Amino acid sequence: MLVFILLIAIAFIVFATSKLKLHPFIALLIAAYGIAVSVGMGYTEIATTITKGFGGILAYIGIVIVLGTIIGVILEKSGAAIKMADVILKIVGKKRPVLAMSIIGYIVSVPVFCDSGFVILNALKRSMVRQLKVSGVAMSVALATGLFATHTLVPPTPGPIAAAGNLMVDNLGLVIIFGILISIITMLAGYFWAVRSGKIYTNGEDSLVDLEKDSEVLEKYGELPSTFKAFAPIFIPILLMAVASIVKLLFADMSDTILYKLFIFLGNPTNALFIGLLFATMLLPKFDEERLSGWVGEGIKNAGEILIITGSGGALGAVLKASGIGTYLGDALQTLSLGILVPFIISAALKSAQGSSTTALVVTSTIIYPLLANLGLDSEMGKVLTVMAIGAGAMTVSHANDSFFWVVSRFSQMDVATAYKSYTMATLVQGLVTIAIVYILAGILL
Repeated sequence: MLVFILLIAIAFIVFATSKLKLHPFIALLIAAYGIAVSVGMGYTEIATTITKGFGGILAYIGIVIVLGTIIGVILEKSGAAIKMADVILKIVGKKRPVLAMSIIGYIVSVPVFCDSGFVILNALKRSMVRQLKVSGVAMSVALATGLFATHTLVPPTPGPIAAAGNLMVDNLGLVIIFGILISIITMLAGYFWAVRSGKIYTNGEDSLVDLEKDSEVLEKYGELPSTFKAFAPIFIPILLMAVASIVKLLFADMSDTILYKLFIFLGNPTNALFIGLLFATMLLPKFDEERLSGWVGEGIKNAGEILIITGSGGALGAVLKASGIGTYLGDALQTLSLGILVPFIISAALKSAQGSSTTALVVTSTIIYPLLANLGLDSEMGKVLTVMAIGAGAMTVSHANDSFFWVVSRFSQMDVATAYKSYTMATLVQGLVTIAIVYILAGILL
């Protein structure tokens, strides 16, 4: 009966969000109440459990999500994302335009949402297609899959942060390190499928696109920021969190020293992202109301939806934990020896059914948290790899019910059939390659 209740709840979430177009916040909240009543939870206990679950996850990760989205908006509006693309393009060079497009998407999507990143970089992509005579389909798929790789795997993107929060991961820096390493392979899988999807021409013009002199770019952004200013707001926080994780692992015996405590303080996700925000202020062309209030306000608004979905996911997770469903289901799944494949399967089913990668990450992590011990994934490394497995599922697959699918197909002027054959298949390849890597790592590290 417990398993039946959970299956009904998941089916309701999928149906309500995909068919009825109900907002995930309401769908998750209804599911939480439904499960609580169905398992006979005390009526005075229901509201307490839901509110504690909602508040607990936001206390853990809420400020980090807000800071990350504000930084993303500043990078987008200041031209820093274009500057990063310009630097990467010059490093990789005109002989590998498709690879350059993948790498550009990979880096830009860490702070900037997929949809926004594709729209921002679409003009660059079109210019490269014209001047370098490469396949437009190949370039579009490369950009989209590059964006998708980090969007689902690397904090401070909100989805992976929310998943790590729901799973109570203590070391977010470790999630970043593994996310970066695994997502590089994910990006390359998308790149190779992009090359396969479009016929590549090598007789391009000799000159690269120079974004710093492009009339469209100059008109929109004015002078682009310096390389350091463009990269610092995102790479410095990632570096601080990664260094803190390494210090924790290798120098735990020095925990009483001032230097150790300093690294741990700077690498705390909230502190690191706040430092990133301070660096982001260097990108503001003016310290006026439009930038200080307008841009920051837009970032806060963008974070709002992610926060309430994350909070309602935390509420659902708290109810699942209190109901005993997690323990029972975990015992049942343990006999199947699926382990790390369980979060991938659930996440992939949710992603394919309702379209949103973020929702798949949030809902799956809340379902999986009570099962961690039974699946043998309750160690810190187990939790980190579970985030990666959920992220792999959250990219499998992007099709017509995903807003990003329509952004890619419409801005690339691809018909639906071509988009399915090229982009949707690319996300399937990415998801399968990613879970294969995670499965191998789980066999070695767990």
